[in-house]
Amino acid sequence: DDGPHPVYTEQILDVLLDLDVKATFFLVGKNIEGNEELVRRMVREGHLIGNHTYDHVDLSKMDNEDMYLQLSKTSACIYELTGVRTEFVRPPFGAWRVELSEVTDMIPIFWTIDTLDWSVQNADHALQKVMDNVTENDIILMHDQYRTTAEAVRTVVAHLLAKGYDLVTADEIILE
Repeated sequence: DDGPHPVYTEQILDVLLDLDVKATFFLVGKNIEGNEELVRRMVREGHLIGNHTYDHVDLSKMDNEDMYLQLSKTSACIYELTGVRTEFVRPPFGAWRVELSEVTDMIPIFWTIDTLDWSVQNADHALQKVMDNVTENDIILMHDQYRTTAEAVRTVVAHLLAKGYDLVTADEIILE
């Protein structure tokens, strides 16, 4: 969530490429400007891109028109860069009202494990949080805005692979 970040997203993409793993990146629209090549790289390397609003706002507190603008502006940015239409939204803060589905045909995605990487900012803590809680078909929430998250990705992914987990993009779990 929350990227792309000019430094840490690239580091995460390098790790994922090295370990041959695909991930889902929910992008904040305003963070795309200046990081266009990272977004193109995500698509080239087979990652799923989702929408995380333009300004990282709580959609549940917005009227339908403003919510639609937050989503459509981000989706347009992604489409103009990549030719990919975003089908999935990860609402900031997990805040979603069922009525919002009337405004967009995007599918909301939620997490099952929050690493708390955004608040704790400790790679070992993120790894422990995942390994203590992970089960089949979990969606692990991490934010590519932090050095410690970039550090944690390699160890989290390596540990999950060693335990025999297949790491897939969110659509593969949701649409199964």
